[in-house]
Amino acid sequence: MPSPKLSLSTRLFQRIFPKTADFYLLLHQQCQQVCVTVDNLVRFMDSGSAEAGKILKEDEHEADRIRMHNLHELNSSFATPIDREDIYRAIASMDSIVTYCKSTYNEMRALELSPDSHSQAMVIELQVGIKALERGFAILGKHPSEAEQHAFAARHSERRIEKLYRKAIADLFQGEDYLNMFKQRELYQHLSNAADKVHATANVLEDIIVKLG
Repeated sequence: MPSPKLSLSTRLFQRIFPKTADFYLLLHQQCQQVCVTVDNLVRFMDSGSAEAGKILKEDEHEADRIRMHNLHELNSSFATPIDREDIYRAIASMDSIVTYCKSTYNEMRALELSPDSHSQAMVIELQVGIKALERGFAILGKHPSEAEQHAFAARHSERRIEKLYRKAIADLFQGEDYLNMFKQRELYQHLSNAADKVHATANVLEDIIVKLG
């Protein structure tokens, strides 16, 4: 049975005021993809296998696709249920986490570095932080006040990574292999930067929660 024809006024209204995208869902989906990327970085750090690295690179392409889709929806929307700037900040900061995961993998390949106990501990803690963010974005639309605890957990994870980073640097400069020191420092720095973006995303999440309250 054919769909009923819309009236001219209805069609004009829909053209002027198009349906708003579900930004709660879009942000959650993006965060889920970031989780996939971090999970695969953990697997790569655990095994160092070429196959794990290949999967990580494929994740990057999917993360880029989701980011571009979300930005397109934001630019196309007449009105949003969340502050537009907050949506943009969330999209950008989550994408930066993916970028630093990719940079970590690329640096390890280029500098011929193997995972060590420090980098493994940092990436596992990064996984804890991004999963906390995923839980927060999952309930943001319906239970914003309950999402706050997950934003707090993500920030706490970032602080633990910074402690691990300082310990890694302190241990690193105890030796005399200066070339390796600078190589490893680059790796640790990328993971620390990823943690900073987890903290930034948690701050955006909390800003949204406050405004919804």
